Amino acid sequence: MSKERNMELSSGRSFMQVLCEKYSPENFPYRRGPGVGVHVPAGPQGSPMKDRLNLPSILVLNSCGIRCAGDENEIAAFCAHVSELDLSDNKLEDWNEVSKIVSNVPQLEFLNLSSNPLHMSVLEQTCAVSFSRLRKLVLNNSKASWETVHILLRELPVLEELFLCLNDYETVSCSPVCSQSLKLLHITDNNLHDWTEIRKLGIMFPHLDTLILANNNVMAIEDTDDSLTRLFPNLRSISLHNSGLNCWEDIDKLNSFPKLEEVRLLGIPLLQPYSTEERRKLVLARLPSVSKLNGSVVTDGEREDSERFFIRFHLDLPQEELPFRFS
Repeated sequence: MSKERNMELSSGRSFMQVLCEKYSPENFPYRRGPGVGVHVPAGPQGSPMKDRLNLPSILVLNSCGIRCAGDENEIAAFCAHVSELDLSDNKLEDWNEVSKIVSNVPQLEFLNLSSNPLHMSVLEQTCAVSFSRLRKLVLNNSKASWETVHILLRELPVLEELFLCLNDYETVSCSPVCSQSLKLLHITDNNLHDWTEIRKLGIMFPHLDTLILANNNVMAIEDTDDSLTRLFPNLRSISLHNSGLNCWEDIDKLNSFPKLEEVRLLGIPLLQPYSTEERRKLVLARLPSVSKLNGSVVTDGEREDSERFFIRFHLDLPQEELPFRFS
């Protein structure tokens, strides 16, 4: 790699620089047919770009050393049709630069900003308005503060999926405004241990359909059945992989979620003493409404087998030690 190229990467490059390079006719030749790219005519007069760029509607510009937006007029001219943009693992540290890009991509619905050092700048409310059309936002390993998340939520009225993994969260800061649109929250690989933090997510996202909490070491589900029903009335799927659950009562409490159909529970201390077959049957017997466990569909026959196994397994226990459903 040349000395000039090394200097360019260390100082950071612009979105437009990278776009022109990756999608130049030499690197991304124009081909006819569905899904192979959109022919975009040359930009404004005086544009330094080649005769044309062949931009698909999904742009992947990860790990390209991008630090700034570049010419906004050129972004607008070439990205009018773009719907998805992956800017992960770049050098973006200023929300204003991200806003310059996003505000000139009017059809954008999916944005991935993972592994950019965006915690180094403050997101202003006026800047967040440019994100308002997004339906999916990925902020994994960006160390985005809860204050930043709250500002975004206020300005993203149609956001459906939010990814906040690997952000070192130990607590959840409750937003003063609930997000009525969010359906999926992916918040794995953080440091959330206490259920009092998890319940705040139910308050902030009342229409949540999917909650992925894997690798957080949540120790217990400490809420009453009535409270759980009110907190997550629309929850259909929950992942508690590699959590710290070590009590069967915690599994029973999952029945309080009125719409729960899918559960993931691998790697929890409670199930370690049992064989793989025993784990599945014991959990299924305690979750009669769940139709998918750890990614596998529960058949009617498997449900019946699990019920019979559960009864036999507890047959010799004294009355006071029987699971709640048999006591």
